[in-house]
Amino acid sequence: MAPKATKKRSAPSDPDGMFAGMDVFLVEIGVQPRRLQIWKQKLEQMGASIEDRLSKKVTHVFAMNSEALLQQIGRQRLSRFKGSVLLYQWLEGSLSLGEKVSEAPYILTLESGEGSLSNKSFKECGSKASNGYGSSDDETSHHKKIRTSPEDPKTASTKDMDDTVNIAVYEERKTVSSSDDLSPTHSPVNSSPTTPDALTKTVEISDSSLPYSPPDQNHNITEIFGKLVNTYRALGDDRRSFSYYKAIAVIEKLPFKIENMDQVKHLPAIGKSMQDHIQEIVSTGKLSKLEHFETDEKVRTVSLFGEVWGIGPATALKLYDKGHRTLDDLKNEDSLTNAQRLGLKYFDDIKTRIPRHEVQEMEQLLQKAAEEILPEVVVICGGSYRRGKASCGDMDIVITHPDGKSHIGFLRKYVKHLKDIKFLREDLIFSIHSEEDTDAGVDTYFGLCTCPGRELRHRIDLKVYPRDIYAFGLIAWTGNDVLNRRLRLLAESKGYRLDDTGLFPATQSSSSKRGTRAITSLRFKTEREVFDFLGFPWFEPHERNL
Repeated sequence: MAPKATKKRSAPSDPDGMFAGMDVFLVEIGVQPRRLQIWKQKLEQMGASIEDRLSKKVTHVFAMNSEALLQQIGRQRLSRFKGSVLLYQWLEGSLSLGEKVSEAPYILTLESGEGSLSNKSFKECGSKASNGYGSSDDETSHHKKIRTSPEDPKTASTKDMDDTVNIAVYEERKTVSSSDDLSPTHSPVNSSPTTPDALTKTVEISDSSLPYSPPDQNHNITEIFGKLVNTYRALGDDRRSFSYYKAIAVIEKLPFKIENMDQVKHLPAIGKSMQDHIQEIVSTGKLSKLEHFETDEKVRTVSLFGEVWGIGPATALKLYDKGHRTLDDLKNEDSLTNAQRLGLKYFDDIKTRIPRHEVQEMEQLLQKAAEEILPEVVVICGGSYRRGKASCGDMDIVITHPDGKSHIGFLRKYVKHLKDIKFLREDLIFSIHSEEDTDAGVDTYFGLCTCPGRELRHRIDLKVYPRDIYAFGLIAWTGNDVLNRRLRLLAESKGYRLDDTGLFPATQSSSSKRGTRAITSLRFKTEREVFDFLGFPWFEPHERNL
C-alpha cells in the first residue's frame, strides 16, 4: 500500500507581517473561488501559514457560517479544536484597517451561525476560543492616536498638506461626490474594458461576482452618522466629520445588528462618545445632536450652501453673514464665480445620483470618442464606479496613452469633440499643463455632462496623466479616501511623499518637520507595483471600499 501523502502547508511571505504566527484553516464551503484565492494570498503575504487540514498546528479557522463549518469539519472534530473559530468578516476588517481587529464580534457560534456578541469562548459550542489573537485596549489605541483625514485627489497636486495639522483638503470634497462612500446598496462590478495596468488590448477583468456588498444591518446608525459627516464638513470641522466617516465604514460591515454599545466597544474607530451616540440611536431611534443641528438655522443654512458645487465652508459662512438664507437668495449674489453659479443653477441635477448602468453607458461613449481622436488611448472611469458601487455622485475619468507622449494636447481635442456631440455641456475648470510640462504635465477638465438622450446634468472630471505617473493618478482617483490616506501615511513613514502625481523622496526642510518632496517621482508601471513598494497588501478596485 502506498504511503499516505503528506499535506504541505504554504510558507509565509512575511514572517513579521500582521498575521505572523497564525496557522489558518479555511472552510471553503460557501466561498467563491476567486474570493478564497484573494484571502489566501493576503494571509500568506502578511505572515500566516495556510493549512490544508485541521491539525494541532492550526490556530484559527475561518468560515462563512456555522452550517459550512459543520459540513466541512463536523461537530466531533470541532470539539477537540483549541483555537479560534471566526467569521471571514474578521479577516476583511483586519485587512481594511491594516492591523488585527478584536475577535470578539466575529466569534462563530454553532447556535446562531452569526458572530458572537460577547467574549464567549467557542468551547460553549464544542470548542474554545484562543486568546492569542484576542482583543485588548492596546489593539484599538493606535486608531485613537492617529488624527488625520483623507485628501481629495482633485486638490492633492496643488495642496500638499500635513494630515496631522491641516486637513482643509478634506473640506473641499463635496457632499455629492463623497456620498459615494456612504451608499449601502450595490450591484455587481462591471469592470472597464480597458485594463489600466497592462495598458494593452489584453483585457484583465475583475471578478464581476464580487461586488462591494457589506451587510449594513445597522442602517439606522450609519444613516444618522452620514448626516453628521456632511454637517461637520459644512461647518469646517473636518476632524469630527472624518471620525464619523471612519465609524460608518466599520459599522456597515458588522455581521450582526447592534443592540447595545457593549457590542462595539472593542471596535476600531468607535470611541466612548461614538458608543454613547450608538446607544442613544438603538434606544430611541434618533440622535439629539443631529436634531439640534437640523433645527439650528445657521448650521442648516451653511450646510445647504456648502452643497453647492464650488462653495466651501468659508464661503458658505460669508454668505450666511451677508444675510442669505436660501438658495434663491444666492441667485442675486454678485460675488459668486461662474462655476459657483453653474453649481447653483444645476443644484438638483448634480445632487441626483447616477445609476451604475448609466455610468457604464457614458464610459463606453467616452472610450469610443477618445479612440476616434487618438487610437490606443486608455480611458478608465474611476471613483465609486470602479469600486463597484450601485450608483455614483459623479464621474472620475482617468486617461493616458501607452507611448508616453501622445497624451500631450489630447484633452483640448477631446473636450471639443465631446462638446460637438453634446455630451459636455458646461465648463467648471479647464487647465492644460502637458504642453508646457508644468504641474507634472497633468491636464484637467471639470464640467457638467448629460447622458445621451437626457438633459439631466452630471458632474464629470477628466484627468490626463503622462504614462509614467498614470498609476498614481489611477490609485488616487479610484479611492476610497480611507485607503488613500493610509497609503500616504505609510509612504511618509518610509520617507516619501505620495500624491496623485507620484511618489517622491522627502527632503529635509528647515521650515517643516515633514520636509518637502523631491522634484522627481519614483517610476512604477502599475498600481500593484506601488502597493508592493510601500509594503501595502494589494486590493483589487472593488475591495477598496474601506
